[in-house]
Amino acid sequence: MDKQASDIVLLDIRITSGFADYFVICNAESTRQMDAVGEEVDKQLSLHGVKLIHREGNNESGWLLLDFGAVIVHIFSPDQREFYQLDKLWDKAPVVVKIQ
Repeated sequence: MDKQASDIVLLDIRITSGFADYFVICNAESTRQMDAVGEEVDKQLSLHGVKLIHREGNNESGWLLLDFGAVIVHIFSPDQREFYQLDKLWDKAPVVVKIQ
């Protein structure tokens, strides 16, 4: 359970952005889960030759950003996700996948 994010959305931002192709936005219910999800995403993408370019934020801030170049992963606490509202900010981007 620790490595399972919730409320996952994959947005295709190619039309609306010049800096990446996709955003993954998801929730982690605790600081421990946020670390576990971030580490697992990095591990799985590394196994496929995709390297982490930049990491920003931390579990204590309630937001973690993992930049893999074409794909940027945002892992939020539910409160921080509601505060930043990236889903609404990028509402012109097509939703590729949504997992509640």
